[in-house]
Amino acid sequence: MEPEAATVNLSEAIAVGDYLLSSKLGEGSSSTVWKAAHRASGEVVAVKQVHLSKLNRHLRSCLDCELDFLSSVDHPNIIRLLHVFQASGCIYMVLEFCAGGDLASYVRLHGPVREETARSFMQQLGAALEILHSYHIVHRDLKPQNILLSGSEEDKVLKVADFGLSRTLQPGYSADTLCGSPLYMAPEVLLFQKYDEKVSAKDQFPGLGWGGNGGLC
Repeated sequence: MEPEAATVNLSEAIAVGDYLLSSKLGEGSSSTVWKAAHRASGEVVAVKQVHLSKLNRHLRSCLDCELDFLSSVDHPNIIRLLHVFQASGCIYMVLEFCAGGDLASYVRLHGPVREETARSFMQQLGAALEILHSYHIVHRDLKPQNILLSGSEEDKVLKVADFGLSRTLQPGYSADTLCGSPLYMAPEVLLFQKYDEKVSAKDQFPGLGWGGNGGLC
């Protein structure tokens, strides 16, 4: 997702609940993320529209995990869930809007980032992973495209987003579901082996170093 202005074009907006959906920020097999605005206040937000009819049992479980986690966590490096409502067979998740786009787009626009910036990003990502670990959450699709940026150009704030494939995994337990993006999967997942809650860190820390795949260097 490229950087976006924090304004909304209302001329062709779609009204859903208290929000006006203006343009698509991203789209997957069962969900669409919209740039939107609150009808009364004008606050610009992102709205994730999840089509319930397109969810199998596995994806519905992931959605429940995403909602439970985001509704209970408040951390500067985790995307903030503002509101949830259901309409016309869809769940709508109202999320904070990150005008800086995603990490992959940032690297494409700026090229290899300075060591100071890379250090800040890694520290923030580490803080986010600590929160995931404390909640026993495995993200399972952690990649530069799912790491959003907000804040000023000089002081970017990194936010882990898109928990649509996440699940809880208690210590001592393992999973074996193959999911995520192949370029950023942990070795255990690629090899069809069982994996534990540490898989999120293995997903992302190697991926950030792969410059050709949208990493930092």
